[in-house]
Order: sequence, then structure tokens, then C-alpha cells
Amino acid sequence: MSKEQIKQLIEGRIHEDGLMETGVKGVQLFRAINPVPCAPAVYEPSVVAIVSGSKEAVLEGTRYVYDSNEYMCCPMSMPVKAGTSTASPDTPLFGVYIALDPRVMAELAMDMDNAGGVLQSNKGSTGLQGIRLARWDVAFTDALLRLLQLGDSQTDTAVLGATRLRELYYAILKGEAGIFARQAFGAGNAIARSITHVSSNLDAPISIDDMASRAGMSRAVFHRKFKQATTMSPIQFVKSMRLNNAAMKIAGGTTVNEAALDVGYVSASQFSREFKRMYGQSPRQWGESQPVPV
Repeated sequence: MSKEQIKQLIEGRIHEDGLMETGVKGVQLFRAINPVPCAPAVYEPSVVAIVSGSKEAVLEGTRYVYDSNEYMCCPMSMPVKAGTSTASPDTPLFGVYIALDPRVMAELAMDMDNAGGVLQSNKGSTGLQGIRLARWDVAFTDALLRLLQLGDSQTDTAVLGATRLRELYYAILKGEAGIFARQAFGAGNAIARSITHVSSNLDAPISIDDMASRAGMSRAVFHRKFKQATTMSPIQFVKSMRLNNAAMKIAGGTTVNEAALDVGYVSASQFSREFKRMYGQSPRQWGESQPVPV
């Protein structure tokens, strides 16, 4: 019943396509009644919960389709293709986007470790990292409902928002994606810190040797562990992050030259070559033909 209450609550609050703020930092409702084909996007650390319709994300050839049965957990910044090809007025997409605050998630992971909490494993895991789907369990559903119910009162939202969000984070860490998320936010995860550095400094030169050094690993060890964590080599990851960010900027109206500079390309011709090689269109053609992904 709680999931149906969440659906009714969202449907009653958002009346046009796009994202809507809830008043709790990092928590947004969204709606789509028109299909959006898969397009380059960057998933920041987040959980996306769907209550009607379905979404899909593609990471290095692996397709993740999730709906009201499973939520999507992405604890590290990931370059993906994402969309919702089935949305229509008859089958609208409704859901919630929850940004994961690294500091709060790390604190909770540490508190759980210190308390001796045992997180359940995802027996259906393929071993691939980057994105994980997890079933809606009772704790997650109830915590999400309690969080969204705050929207009925501005005062409740201001006073209790951070507490209810922390409760939802805890439910995520205890759920099917718990171990996966703890690997990203737990103490000593050098790969996650390396990804955070890359995603925050795309406009600066990025050296794989520097990434390895920041992680305190040799280049060979860093390369192996990075690919285990993301399914991509460090070089592939940096290029995908840059080009996906640029594609999103161009689709949003940024000029091609500005987008190239924003993501660290000095040579416009190199940017255009690599962009066309990845997406099959020139940056200018892309900007004219692609919608901004939901």
C-alpha cells in the first residue's frame, strides 16, 4: 500500500514533464508523458525510484531497465546512455530522484560498520559495478513515503527533511544495493575518490598516472581495480565522462566550442572527431537533433 501512496502523492504534485523540487535538498520528483530515446547522460551518485512506467540506462553495453519493482542505485558518477522509450500519456513515467550525499552516506556506512551491522548481499549480482538494481523492500518504501509526505508542510520539510533523508539512506544501505553502495562510500575506497576528482575537474588535464598516484596504487593495480569498479578502463571512463557531459551541454543549448572547452578539450577538431566517433554525429548535428534526457 505504501508504494501506491507514493504514486498517488507524486501524481498529485507534478503536472508537467521534467523535474520538480520537493524542498528537501537533492530530492526531486519527475514526470514524462512523451518517449525519450536513450541519449548520453552522466549519472551522479544517486538513487532513482520509479512508481509508474520504466526507465533504462546503458553502461558499457549492459542494459538496465527498472520500474516499480526495482530502484536504480548509482553510487559513483557514471557516463551512461539513458532514456524512457515507453512513456506516453497512457503509460506516463513518474518517479523520484534522490541524490546521494557522499559525506552522509560515508558516515552511515561507518556507523553501521562500528555497530556490527550485517548488510544483505545481492545474490543476483553479476559482479559488474557502476549501477545496481535493487528490489523495493519494506524499509525503503516506508522511508521514501515518510520523506515525501513532508511536502505537505513547508515547516515539516525544513525541520525534518534532513532526518528523513538520512533514514532513506540507511534503508538503501541495508537493502539489496547495500554492500554495493558501501563499497563506494566506505572508508578507504580510493577508486570512488578518484572518480569524484575526475568528475569535478573535467576541464583540467587528467593523467592516468596522477589518478593512480592519488589512489595510492601503481598504474597497473589502479587500472585493474578501476575496471572492476566501473567496467571501463580509466582512459575510457575519462573520455566518456567528457563526451557525455559535452553532449548534455550541447543538447541544453551550449555552443560546441564552449562545451568542448568546458570538458577539457583544447582542440576543437579533436573534440569533433572523438564526438562523431562515439555518437555517429558531429556535435552540431547532435545539438539539432537530440532532446535533453530525463
